Amino acid sequence: MSGPQRLCFRPNFLISEACEQILLSSGLSEQAFSRYAIEANQKSTYLATFRAIAKKYPHKEPADILKDLAASTPGEEGKWFAAAKSAGLYGQAIEVANQSPCDPRTLIRAARDMVEKEPRFALEAGLAALRWMAQGYGYEVTSLDIRQAYDWTMTAAEHAGCISEALQRLRDLVAKENQQERFVSRVLEQELGLKSTEQD
Repeated sequence: MSGPQRLCFRPNFLISEACEQILLSSGLSEQAFSRYAIEANQKSTYLATFRAIAKKYPHKEPADILKDLAASTPGEEGKWFAAAKSAGLYGQAIEVANQSPCDPRTLIRAARDMVEKEPRFALEAGLAALRWMAQGYGYEVTSLDIRQAYDWTMTAAEHAGCISEALQRLRDLVAKENQQERFVSRVLEQELGLKSTEQD
């Protein structure tokens, strides 16, 4: 199933919305959810779609709703990251962020915002941001983006008491960088104690 921004203008949206309302008014919420909820509640963003469904189906666990939403967009699961984070589903947020490309800047902001409250989550968000940038994802990624991701990742690692682990995971991550220019490796060369990549 396509993402929210592409579905909200399809004619089927109105049909699904009407059918969902009929079932809900008849007390058939489970049937309404399983058959029509996702298509009937498409909003302009993935977060807004999640919130609309969660509000309409308060008896459903947010984790279950998110699982169904992520499954509805195969190959684009990472776009539900912000929805999972907003619901406090930190484990699921990291899971979807690692399943498919997720906007690095969204991940960096999450790491920054949660570095003290949820340092393990912030650590994983920062690592995911660096991994996707190392794989060439992200719009016009700059060295500042990379350094911010690194800084918040390491700050989170400090709060979580796992600096050595984080550094090793970062070294392993950049070792797999597949971009010809090895941008992330070059930017973090000194911080990670890497050999110069200028000759690569």
